[in-house]
Formats: sequence, structure tokens, C-alpha cells
Amino acid sequence: MLGYPRIGPRCELRSATEEYWAGRLDAEGLLEVGARLRGSVWTDLRAAGLDQIPSNTFSLYDHLLDAAVLVDAVPERFRHLDGLDAYFAMARGADGIPGLATDEWFGTGYQHLVPEIGPGTRFRLAAAGRAKPLAEYLEARALGVETRPVLVGPLTFLLLAASPAGFRPLDLLDDLIEVYAELLERLSGAGATWVQFDEPALACDRNSRELAALGHAYRRLAALPSRPRLLVSTGFGEIGDALPVLAATQVEAIGLDFVAGPGNLEALASIGGLPLRTLVAGVVDGRNVWRTDPRQALATCASLLGLAGEVTVSTSCSLRHVPLDLDAEPDLDPGLRARLSFARQKVDEVVALGRALRQERPATPSHATAPNPPVSDATGHRPTAARPHAPDHDTVARLYAPDHRVRARLDALGKGRPRAEWAVRSAAQRRAFGLPDLATTTIGSFPPSERVLRARADLRDGLIDEAGYERAVRDEIDRVIAFQERLGLDVLVHGEPEREDMVRYFAERLRGFALTRHGWVQASGTHYVRPPILYGDVSRPAPMTVRWATYAQSRTDRPVKGVLTGPVTLLARSYARTDLPRADIARQLSLALRDEIHDLQAAGIGIIQIDEPALRELLPLRQAQRAFYLSWATGVFRLATSGIADTTQIHTHICQSWSEDVLAAIGALDADVTSVESARPRMGPLSGPRAALFRGGVGPGVYDSRSHRVPGVEEMADALRHLLRSVGPDRLWVNPDCGLRTREPAEIESALRNMVAAAARVRAALPAALDQPSGGR
Repeated sequence: MLGYPRIGPRCELRSATEEYWAGRLDAEGLLEVGARLRGSVWTDLRAAGLDQIPSNTFSLYDHLLDAAVLVDAVPERFRHLDGLDAYFAMARGADGIPGLATDEWFGTGYQHLVPEIGPGTRFRLAAAGRAKPLAEYLEARALGVETRPVLVGPLTFLLLAASPAGFRPLDLLDDLIEVYAELLERLSGAGATWVQFDEPALACDRNSRELAALGHAYRRLAALPSRPRLLVSTGFGEIGDALPVLAATQVEAIGLDFVAGPGNLEALASIGGLPLRTLVAGVVDGRNVWRTDPRQALATCASLLGLAGEVTVSTSCSLRHVPLDLDAEPDLDPGLRARLSFARQKVDEVVALGRALRQERPATPSHATAPNPPVSDATGHRPTAARPHAPDHDTVARLYAPDHRVRARLDALGKGRPRAEWAVRSAAQRRAFGLPDLATTTIGSFPPSERVLRARADLRDGLIDEAGYERAVRDEIDRVIAFQERLGLDVLVHGEPEREDMVRYFAERLRGFALTRHGWVQASGTHYVRPPILYGDVSRPAPMTVRWATYAQSRTDRPVKGVLTGPVTLLARSYARTDLPRADIARQLSLALRDEIHDLQAAGIGIIQIDEPALRELLPLRQAQRAFYLSWATGVFRLATSGIADTTQIHTHICQSWSEDVLAAIGALDADVTSVESARPRMGPLSGPRAALFRGGVGPGVYDSRSHRVPGVEEMADALRHLLRSVGPDRLWVNPDCGLRTREPAEIESALRNMVAAAARVRAALPAALDQPSGGR
């Protein structure tokens, strides 16, 4: 097993961290919570019978941040700080200093922090007491638990780093290797017998220079005279040409993902296997919640036995991407529950499959029907009173019965009726809405007030009824609408006070989804989510957003956007069924959203935003697979918007969108207005060829809404002047980078006031603004 959830069974880590930030818990108290969570995980995994237990998988915030601190890759702007002050400043920013950027972790939806490396970076190992992998190894050993410390591999660390133009972080590989070498020697001296290096970057396309660096790094580390044995774990797919490079080094074990990367088996055979070495076989899915089919997993392992000196059963990747324990969810439908496996149950699967492979006990074949067949009880799931007996056939048939009406409608719709050309739609929409050039808006969400949060909790606890909760939501919408009118925004939003989560809200209202009560996973830092489980055909029993959108519109004369979560994001941020292709599931989601869009239009909502922040999250790691994905991903968006009037303006918002593949596909969405991140350091400006990829209106964020820093009016005005060199004033929209849910009210008011003033300043100077030199960004 390669890693484990670190947040605690009741999100204790988030609670303690937020208490620390609020000044209600000191540093010692926060560290004590961390130690307690780590100790509980180690002792639980030992009791489960796991042969090797990983350590250094815990983090107060993010494992890439921990890796940067470990090797002193701390940017100069944080050097005046120390300890947890420096650590959390790098994570979140502080006193006007921007924190590190974030990026998506290999298709998982987890947002990791991005190390910054430049010509001035000087790697050095943290002092003995602060070398986290060593400290946690010794901490576990004091509890009587022998562990395998886990490190971010040197190649992955450098390839994920941000750097100044013209500088390649990989040029510092030798310096980083020497720091890792020193750490390995310390770990060996402390008694560690194994160390795991995670190199998920090998699941991506790698050039010859990067592959040569991979071989160089592990030849050097394997040649150390005093070191633990080395496991290089990959994960997230097939590693292609990296496999023979790793096999040519003297590392003792290689971990391969046979769930997302079935081709790894053929590749392994083609190089003659790994004689005299250990193959760590990832046959238990670490990214989804479905039980492992023991027959299939054991068949895979059996085919590997002749290809390695030893085969060890493992998960395909760290289990931090799935909820902690299915036993915390007794309310799930028994037919569904029998098919599920969370982190704690997946450990049991690993142990049971390992024993069966060693022929210590037989593995009883699974007898359940598709989709997502369950593992039988003989695979080692510990019996508890909460786990129900296997459901009968009628229960399973009811739960998973296909919805023939949905499938027939999709067959009849095909690709949907295409919309008119953008120029035709744009003219109709300008007449309908009369918006100015450089129209101002926000992305959608506002932070819910304490009253709404309290009402939500009271409704859940039975202290108020639905009517009382709805009064609180209406009052919040009134407040948000009035606030935006006061600031002078052109297109308003209702603030989404009724939504706890942009995905969960819709999953609650669609057939085919199940929800957990305690199934939290870490999306980033202290942002935890409870991904829905998408188990069956999807349909919409009733309108989902029309009521609140029309109420908001009734409170103002200005247009109010209806805001929906798009089909790709609903799919990406759920645990989706595995018996249908993703494209087919996305079409079902698209059909449900199409019905919602038509109902919003009929109710008088003329501007509708379909958020697709996860468009890049599902982008395949390998270039060769991307065209097919982008074809169906953009196709389901067009299906959702097919058949609507030319006067209805469709917006979309896309986060983390500066992959060239995603940019090239944005035009295929055929939205009327596309808002993208542009203000954050790694996103870069929208100019030149990039701007030409957008067919319609475009709203590059003029300020970073994830930062506590509030830019001044002239700074935002200068950004708009720069953008006007590439985008005409009739196409340029003015908005923040992203939603505002996580920002403080005072920050929101200052930033939006400045944004509206900047738009007015530049608008008043048109067309002169098009010819003014820009101060640059």
C-alpha cells in the first residue's frame, strides 16, 4: 500500500489547522493533533496485517510543500519567516505576499502546491529535527511500528516546479540528488530498511533528456554504500519508455499501476521482466471506491509471477484520493454498499490478495453481477455489525436497472441541434441585454453568511424546518443581489447560498447518484469535499436551480446568471461507475443539464453559466489520448446547450486552463462567453495566438480571487489595457479569476469595487485605451 488518507476520520486535521490560523490553538497543539492522527494510522495499518506500512505520507497541508521545505526550496520572499509561519505563508500567502501557485495532481482532482525553483535555489537538507521523513520514521518506531518512508521522487519534484523563463529546474538534478543521498544515509543509520520514491511524472510523456535524468538519478542513489532498499513507485497509468530505464538501475523494487495502466504488463514482458527484484503490483484501485474483483486481481498477479523475483500486492496509488472508511456509512443502500470499498477496506483487500497469492488461503471468486462487481467476504473485509449481508438479486436489479427512457432520448438527440454562428447570437444578445463594452460580473459563488451556515446545520439536526431554512436562503440572496447592485456590477449572480458544494448540490437532485455522510477527501490544503458516487443511469426528476435563479432575478432589474455545474466536472469530481465509458456517462449528465437549461430559459433567465473547472482534470496524461477525450468533452457541452434561443447567452468558466490542448479545444465548446484564469502567476496573460482561440466573448480574470491580496484600480485598469490589445472591447468581459466563496467579505468588497472602477476608467477612455502602452503584467 502506497499511502493513506491523512485528514482524520472526522476531519480533525482541518479543524485543528483552522483553529491554529484563528489563534485559538498554538503550534504545539496543532503538532500534537498531527502526531495523534499519524500514530492512529500506523497502528491501524499494523493491526490490519499490512506487510509494509508507509510513513511521511501525513502532511499538515500538502506533500509537495513538505518536499520543498525538506530540501530548502523556499522562495526568498518567505525567508524572513520561520517554522509554521513560513510553511503556511508558502501555502496561503501572508501580509500581501503571494503564496505558491497550485496545479492538478495527475488527474486526481487534488490541487498540489507548486515548488518554485530558479538559478538562485540552493538545495540543502533540513536540520535533523526538521527532516520530516526521518522524524516521522523515528516517531513510528517509538510506537513499535516499522515503516517505509515515502519521498517525492527527484524527477517528479523538478518537473512539477515553476521556474523563471529560460531556466530548467532539471539542471539542478545533481544538487537535489546529493540532498536525497544525505537523507537516505540518515534514514539507513536510523534503521530504515526500505524507502519509497514516488515518480508519478513517469505516467506522462517524457522526452529523452528527462528519461536520461531518471536513469542518472536512480543509478546514483542505488550506488550509495549505505542506504535502505529502494522502491520507485509510479502510478496513474502506463510508464512507457521509463520502464526499461528504471529496470536498468539497481533499485530493489518498482511499483506499477495495473488498474489505470494495464499496458504495463505487456511492457514488463517485453523487457524480460524484473528478475531478482520485487514488483509492487498495483491491482487495487486507489482512485475509485469500487470493490476489487479478486479473480481479476489474482489473475493479473499470477501472470506477473514469472516476470519478477517477487510480486507484492499493492494499491495502484496512494489511498488519499478515496474516503477513509465504509463502516462510517451505514445508511447507504445495501445493494450499493456491497460494491464499495473505501481506504480501510482497500487495505483489507491488499492483505487478503497478498495472502492468497502466497497461497496462505484461497480467495473465493466474486459472484456479483456487473456493474462494478464486489469482492466476496473471503477477501478479508473485516466483519462488523454495520456491514449488511449481501443484497438479494431483486435489490441489485432495482438499483442498477438501466433507464431506457434516458438512453432512447440520447439516441434520438444524437449530437443535438447546433446553435447559430456566434456573430448572429452576439447581435441578438446585445439587443436583448444592452450591456456595455467591458461588462462586469463575477464567477458565481459568494461566501455564505453565518446565518445561512447555522440554518443549514439546524436543518440537518432537525432544529428548523425546510421553510425556515428557505427563508434564510432568500434573505441571503437579497443581501448578495443588493451588494452587487451597490457596487455597480452589470451582470449579477445569486451567490449560491443553497449550495454546500458545486457538485454535491446537483448530485442530490439527480437520479443515479448516492451521497456519503462522512466520505471526505482532501481536494487541497484545508479544502475537503465529499465526492458523490455515480452508480447508475442519470436523469433529472425535477428542476434543480430554476426556483432560486428566478427568485434572484425578481429582486433586480439587472440580468442574473443562472449557474450550473457542467457535465465533465460532475463526472470528474464523482466516483463514477466503471461499466460504461466516461463519454456515455457524460452524455447522460449533459441531457439532464440540457433539460435544466431549457427550463431556466423558459423561466426568463437569459444568461446561463455552465462551469467546467474540471475540463483539464480529466485530460489524459498522454498526448496520444487527448484528442479523443477533448472531442467528447466538448461534444457533451454542446449537447447540453443545443436547441436554445439565440438570445440566451451561454457562459462557461474553466479553471487551470492554460494547457495548450485545453486552450485549443475551448472554441469547440461554442460558448458565448468564456471566463478563464489569467491573473495567477502560472496562468500567464491572454494575448496573441491564445486570444485567437476564443470564438466569442472572453473574461480573463483581472485579479486572483484565491489570494488575500487586493489589487488597486490602476493595476486592474492596466491589465485591461493589456488585454484590449488582443481582445476587442465588445468581446472582453471583466471578472475575477474564480469564485469568491473562500474570501473574506471585506476583501471581496474592496476587490470588486476596484474592478468595477477599473472597467469604468478604461471604458471611458475607449478607443484611446487600445493605443496606450501597457505597463505589462
